Amino acid sequence: MQKGLIVVLTAITIIISACSQKGQAPDNLVLVKGGTFINTKSGYYGKGITIPDFYIGPYEVTQKEWVKVMGNNPSAFKGDSLPVETVSWYDCIEYCNKRSSKEGLKPYYQIDKDKKDPDNTNELDDLKWTVTINEEANGYRLPTEVEWEYAAGGGQLSKHYAYSGSNKVDEVAWYWKNAGNQYLTGAWSWPVLVKNNNKTKRVGGRAPNELGLYDMSGNVREWCWDVQERKGVDVPQGQIWKGGGWMGADFCCEPSFRARHEANGKGPDQGFRVCRGTKPPAQ
Repeated sequence: MQKGLIVVLTAITIIISACSQKGQAPDNLVLVKGGTFINTKSGYYGKGITIPDFYIGPYEVTQKEWVKVMGNNPSAFKGDSLPVETVSWYDCIEYCNKRSSKEGLKPYYQIDKDKKDPDNTNELDDLKWTVTINEEANGYRLPTEVEWEYAAGGGQLSKHYAYSGSNKVDEVAWYWKNAGNQYLTGAWSWPVLVKNNNKTKRVGGRAPNELGLYDMSGNVREWCWDVQERKGVDVPQGQIWKGGGWMGADFCCEPSFRARHEANGKGPDQGFRVCRGTKPPAQ
């Protein structure tokens, strides 16, 4: 009788543990329930792509979070609650691994700084680190492009907005017109942006999208994991970024917009957010 009771209690514990791992997001992340794209504005709508469940940061990584892990602050505009910027794709990969180790998670990336990536053809990238992944690891990582676009478009809760959370860009995004002292009109002009004190804003300062994710349109451009291959002689290979930023146009804030930058490139409008898989690590 006692042995049977122990077996039942053990089974209940296992079930509760499994439900906890599958159904509850870590405190600092949001669970994105997977599925196919239902957002008709997405470039992936109707393509038959199925996204597994994953966790993603509700905010872009802040400077406070970056300093806590990396011990430095490369940002052009300083402030604990501002998104970290002026970070390269390589910087973000290192951050993910260091934060994973710091929190007792298994690092997702394997980084070899001494071995040049033979598939990296970007002539402006003088680093060309070889970065591979460990899919079984539970550590932090960059979202893939499809994960990013799925989450920005509201996932299974999508209301088919043009931007991440609204059809009105000013409700959800900091971009060139509204990221300074005055609301700008007319044609985009860099000298005008500088004179207007355009810059990044604290994370979460605009309305969230359907999943409770902030700033997926605007504030800083966000690195994704994927590579965009070379297109002719004028468009070299580079890492994909999404979401637009404080100095960019409104169309860059549409979740379906994609652009690229060399992996070692960095600028005051280039940041990121982290994500993680939902599978428990392999024993």
